[in-house]
Amino acid sequence: MADLDLENVAKSFGDVKVIYGADLSIAHGEFVVLVGPSGCGKSTLLRMIAGLEPVTSGNVKIDGEIVNNVPASDRGLAMVFQSYALYPHMSVYKNMAFGLENTRMDRAEIRRRVTHAAELLRLTDYLHRRPKALSGGQRQRVAIGRAIVRDPKIFLFDEPLSNLDAELRVSMRKELAALHADIGGTMIYVTHDQVEAMTLADRIVVVNDGRIEQIGTPLDLYNHPINQFVAGFIGSPRMNLWDCPAAAVGPSQINVQIGGNTLLLDVTLDPVPNNLVLGVRPEHIEVADEGDADFTATVAFSEQLGGETYFYCDVEGLPQITIHLMGQRPSTRGQAMPLRLRRDQLHLFGADGLVLHQGTATRGKA
Repeated sequence: MADLDLENVAKSFGDVKVIYGADLSIAHGEFVVLVGPSGCGKSTLLRMIAGLEPVTSGNVKIDGEIVNNVPASDRGLAMVFQSYALYPHMSVYKNMAFGLENTRMDRAEIRRRVTHAAELLRLTDYLHRRPKALSGGQRQRVAIGRAIVRDPKIFLFDEPLSNLDAELRVSMRKELAALHADIGGTMIYVTHDQVEAMTLADRIVVVNDGRIEQIGTPLDLYNHPINQFVAGFIGSPRMNLWDCPAAAVGPSQINVQIGGNTLLLDVTLDPVPNNLVLGVRPEHIEVADEGDADFTATVAFSEQLGGETYFYCDVEGLPQITIHLMGQRPSTRGQAMPLRLRRDQLHLFGADGLVLHQGTATRGKA
C-alpha cells in the first residue's frame, strides 16, 4: 500500500488545457473514486498517476517521492482498463502469470500469487480456460487478478465495469468492495457512473471540466454539495433544480416564487439575490393535503418498481419534477398531485453556482 499526493497538477495538450491545478491526497488503504461526466479529465488524471501521460506542471508523489520522471513500469502501480486486454491465445493462468514471468520471478512464487488471486476472485476452476470461454464478468476478474498478482503499491481502475451489462455491474461492484476489504490496498477508480462512486468509495472526487469541484465521503457530497454542479451530478435520479425569483421578507425570511406560487422560507441571506436556484432531491418532496401543499403538479408518467415509485410531474413554469416515494403508489396520467417540499432538506444556490444555504429549522408558507 502507498500514499499518493497530487500537488497543483496540470495537463495541456498543446494549447488545450485539460487539467487545471489538481490537488489531492490519498492515504494508504483508501478506496477513492474519481467521478464526473465524459470528457471532464478524470481518466487523464489517472493516466498521469500511472505514468502513461506526462505531467505538464505540478508534482505526482508516491509515498512522498516525486515520480514525474519515473517510467510507468517502475512506479509499482497496476492498472485495470475498460477493455479486458487479455491475451486470447493464453489460458487464464498464463494471462495472470505473464507479467511476473517477464520479471524472471521464481516459478513457485508465481504459482503462489496466481493461486491466491484466483481464490480471491473465484477463478480457480477457470485457470486452464482461454478468455473466449469466459463470460464478461469472468474476463474482468482475470484482468483484476493480473493486477493483484503484481502486489502493487496502488491499484488503478479506468471504468472497468462499463462494458458489462447492468446485472453484472451490480455483481462486480460487490466483488470489488469485498476485494478491497480483503486485501486492503490503495485503490483509485475512475467512472462516470455516480452510482458506482456512491457504492464503492471511501471518498469521492468530483471532477468537472478539468477541475476538482469537491472531495468528500459519498454522504457528505450527497447531503452537503458545495455547488450546483455537484448537487445535480451526485444522486440518482438527480436533484430537482429550479430558477426562482427571491425577495427578502425580514431579517431571517425570504420569499421564493415557484411555478406561480410563493414560498416563505426561514433563511438568513445577506444580501438576498433577486434570483437563486432552489434544489430539492426527489425523496424530499412529499404528497400533501390540499391545504398544506406548496403547489400542485400534474402527473406526466410514473415508474412503479414494486417497493418504490418514481413520479415525473409537470408544473407550469418549472422543468419536469422528479419525485421518489416508497411503496406502491398507483396513479393516472394527468392526475393532480399536491406537493410540499421538506424545508429541512432544501438547497439554495447563487448565480455563481455556489451554495448559499442548506436546510431550515421550520416550515412556512406565504
